[in-house]
Amino acid sequence: MTDPGVLASPNIWHWPEVYERENQAVDADGALWAALADQIDWGGADVADVGCGDGFHLPQFAERARSVVGVEPHHPLVIRARRRVGDLARVRVLFGRAQRLPLPDSSVDLVHARVAYFFGPGCERGLAEARRVLRPGGTTVVIDLDGNHGPYGEWLCAAAPRYRPAAVEAFFAAQGFDCRRVDTIWRFRNRGDLEDALRIEFTPKVAARAIAQTSGLTIPVRYRLHLRREPTVLTVGHWKAR
Repeated sequence: MTDPGVLASPNIWHWPEVYERENQAVDADGALWAALADQIDWGGADVADVGCGDGFHLPQFAERARSVVGVEPHHPLVIRARRRVGDLARVRVLFGRAQRLPLPDSSVDLVHARVAYFFGPGCERGLAEARRVLRPGGTTVVIDLDGNHGPYGEWLCAAAPRYRPAAVEAFFAAQGFDCRRVDTIWRFRNRGDLEDALRIEFTPKVAARAIAQTSGLTIPVRYRLHLRREPTVLTVGHWKAR
């Protein structure tokens, strides 16, 4: 069961076990998490992870947050996410979509979406929902892959020729987001995991090219961290914009 109107994920929906191994390789040195923490302090905050998939990032938010809620539109992934966080008292996973978040108004301090609002235009309703559920001074963070940076960005654009990285960046800028680029390393445990990940991310032709162009077990990948803060008031409880 999947909520109507949701754009299907081409990777994790079909190959969740392969995607799990990919997630374990992504941002191997923690550069993306460090960049996020440099911009936002979610210690003691209420966090919503939109399009949380099978909940891979929920435990890391839970280490510092007061509460964490994952929202996911694909029911099999909701089940997997609930199993992952079943022992974490401050974490819950809800079935729902970005365009209609199952959360009250002004109920969270941080809305995080990682490679979920990927194509920019068309995400307006989801971004409006993020604004609805945020408290004053809260923050929306959208993390996507930088298609202008090779080699991964070149493979991405080859596999999705209608995707225009500059247009997406311009879209988020028009929506009031600042953009920070973050260089990361994907480091796989073995060659099989690396090749499997490339095969679920790209078309067969582009995946074969990416595999041939990649030696060893690492891939440099640049992300874009789009961040928008809501206006603050003088007192906003435990959460203050930095």
